[in-house]
Amino acid sequence: GHDGQAGAVAQLRGIRNPVLAARAVMESSNHVMLAGDGASAFARSVGLETAPPEYFHTDARWQQLLAVRDTDASVLDHDGAHKLAFADKKFGTVGAVALDRDGRLAAATSTGGLTNKRWGRVGDSPVVGAGTWADAHCAVSGTGWGEYYIRAVAAHDICARVKYAGES
Repeated sequence: GHDGQAGAVAQLRGIRNPVLAARAVMESSNHVMLAGDGASAFARSVGLETAPPEYFHTDARWQQLLAVRDTDASVLDHDGAHKLAFADKKFGTVGAVALDRDGRLAAATSTGGLTNKRWGRVGDSPVVGAGTWADAHCAVSGTGWGEYYIRAVAAHDICARVKYAGES
């Protein structure tokens, strides 16, 4: 937002609200991004609500995984392009932008991730400037196939166009 603050988490486990964990990183640490067990431990250390694995399970996502888990439907092919046959199988991203009464902007993005992704893959949602960006003039929360958003630094680029080219 207006003050250049940012916080992100990736590969978080057992934390009921990942956006609150990202905000805690921003407000209660000297870091911008925490990942994996360290991110989960940090979130618990600041008192964020946890939930058992069953809380995060949905039958629709489980069936989606079963349908493709023995294929390469969600992985990158040899030239770095996604298998387009899987394009209609995206679920789980929640994004928000906000304008407060003082005219300050903020953005947040949370995702359940790409089904059947390679273990360890991090998408665009936690990468500041890729899936999420806010500055004094613009706020973006957007997602698609994260590899493309990361390569293009898409959210930041949109706001740069607003700032420098005067685009709306």
